[in-house]
Amino acid sequence: MSSAYAKTKAIDSMTLREILKPTPLCLADGRLNPDAVGFTRWPLHIPNLRGWGRKKRWEYWGLVSETHLVGLTIASLDYAGLLHIYVLDRRDGSHFSEERVLPFGLGVRLDDTLEPGRAEALGRLKMAFIEEEIAREANGRRQTRIVAEGKRIQVDAVATSRGEALGVVVPWSDVRFQYTLKDVARTLEGTVRIDEEEITLQGDSCFAVLDRGRGKWPRQIVWNWAAGFGVIGGRSIGLQLGGKWTDETGSTENAIFVDGKLHHLSEAMRWEYQRSDPKGTWRIRSEHIDAALTPFHLRHEKTDLWLIRSETHQAFGTWKGVARLEEGEEISLDGLIGWAEEASHLW
Repeated sequence: MSSAYAKTKAIDSMTLREILKPTPLCLADGRLNPDAVGFTRWPLHIPNLRGWGRKKRWEYWGLVSETHLVGLTIASLDYAGLLHIYVLDRRDGSHFSEERVLPFGLGVRLDDTLEPGRAEALGRLKMAFIEEEIAREANGRRQTRIVAEGKRIQVDAVATSRGEALGVVVPWSDVRFQYTLKDVARTLEGTVRIDEEEITLQGDSCFAVLDRGRGKWPRQIVWNWAAGFGVIGGRSIGLQLGGKWTDETGSTENAIFVDGKLHHLSEAMRWEYQRSDPKGTWRIRSEHIDAALTPFHLRHEKTDLWLIRSETHQAFGTWKGVARLEEGEEISLDGLIGWAEEASHLW
């Protein structure tokens, strides 16, 4: 372990610093830049990854409407590209997936730049996420065009930020680290066509969630992730919580968004759930959070592709509970729509 990383490891989670200017993720030799460890309210990390074989890049978009949930993933693991579409019909619980594996990531493009950027996958399963800067006053909004085409689905939508987003660098060591950007409260407009049905995306009941990742991962990892959004009392509320993969790193990816403003929560979360119980509550608690998700659907997927093995338990449902901000204000989470998951990967 390098002396630079030892310093980052010693950071107490309650004093995780805020980064205020563009900062490279890596040093010239490809190791973690100690100055990149912290959190941001805007995309300020430059993910200048180097080397081959342990790098992971991905863009995930979760699209939510009154009738459907759609998950879109473009990922590159260096030795393979992974494309995945998941669709859930909230009305009857029916669902389907489309997936492709591309050797050595051929046909996959994922930019290692500050936004605006582009993620793209070509072939029989097509997707493109194109980031556009639509305003840059004191703080800029972000807008992404999301298009996808599979066997049964077509997507043409625009996701626009409401304000701040959570960027965090998680340091396992100076050669194993991850930059994640979570934007869980974007507005969503456009259309999704599934078979012969066209769904219009508009209004407060529709929203988009971005999970952007760039890093160098250990071979095996387990994570928890929870997200939710809703409009309560005229205010937009976003929920972003994580666990397991950030343990003992000094970093957390926990936050509440209120009308586009980020409130970062430095403490670790306690997760309680039975992943095999379709109706079981997923509960997450800390000093500032007491949240429970009641599922309306449980997704379980496994992948075994020799070098790549993964298993995901994901509960989609309705949140109930309360968040307490540092200033003392209590924010109701009752009625937020979203998900909680446990994912394990050997990659």
